[in-house]
Amino acid sequence: MGVKIEDLLTEAVNPQTVNMDKLTTSQLLEAINAEDKTVAAAVAEEIPHIALAVDKIAAALQTGGRLIYIGAGTSGRLGILDAAECPPTFGVEPEQIIGLIAGGDTALLKAIEGAEDEISGAVIQLQLVKLTAKDVVVGLAASGRTPYVLGGLKYANTVGAFTVAISCTPNSMIGKVAKLAITPLVGPEVITGSTRMKAGTAQKLVLNMLTTAAMVRLGKVYGNLMVDVKPTNAKLVERAKQIVVQATGVSCERAGEVLVQAGMNPKTAIVMIKRDCSAAQASCYLAEVGGFIRKAIIDEKRMER
Repeated sequence: MGVKIEDLLTEAVNPQTVNMDKLTTSQLLEAINAEDKTVAAAVAEEIPHIALAVDKIAAALQTGGRLIYIGAGTSGRLGILDAAECPPTFGVEPEQIIGLIAGGDTALLKAIEGAEDEISGAVIQLQLVKLTAKDVVVGLAASGRTPYVLGGLKYANTVGAFTVAISCTPNSMIGKVAKLAITPLVGPEVITGSTRMKAGTAQKLVLNMLTTAAMVRLGKVYGNLMVDVKPTNAKLVERAKQIVVQATGVSCERAGEVLVQAGMNPKTAIVMIKRDCSAAQASCYLAEVGGFIRKAIIDEKRMER
């Protein structure tokens, strides 16, 4: 692939952990924890690039596009995890945020050896989901050189999609192919080459930031409340009630009553209480302002007085 594996930062030997097999259990855990503490700082260095990606993702989702993750192994699983958490948390449709992994769904539970080396693998999967120029494709590869990810990003570029590369290797191959590179440099792993550790943690932090910030930009968070949560089980029903309570100050009983009237939609229920209106009126107020509660609860007539 043009880069020797021994030259990759993610494959370097960590001088802080060369004697791990001589440590006590407590010392071993302290060594791992010390290395983990460096990850957040590495991610912080990439915030300007992450912010650019967030704005592109939010704009794509707002105009009918999708966010599509592609990755192999740990990276692929992290993308699928982030995609899977968005519908229940933020109320987006499952088709809006998609995770693709080398080797397909089987690779979620069992390593599919060689799948990451198939440069056409992601291309075929992206074609199956009908990738368009409206979409954003985020390629994940700690080493920055995975053929599956490289092939997918190159194909996405030809389609006209916006492409993002997330790796932990400076001047990575995927970073050069993508239109935007996010590169948290976490340094050598605790266990040499075990990128499921610091590199995986860094990728998880970045993915959390991408979708969470994009959802805030889309009005799916009010204050710090997940107001578009889908109450699909008993726990989430109670969470929805608490969200309404926290946003409006009403009792839990009252929150439950209004939630039922609002079709179990916390956002609608909050506007109903804030503006003392019906569910239909609340829905109209929200529709007029693109779903942003803070804008919907402003009584313009009152403001004009």
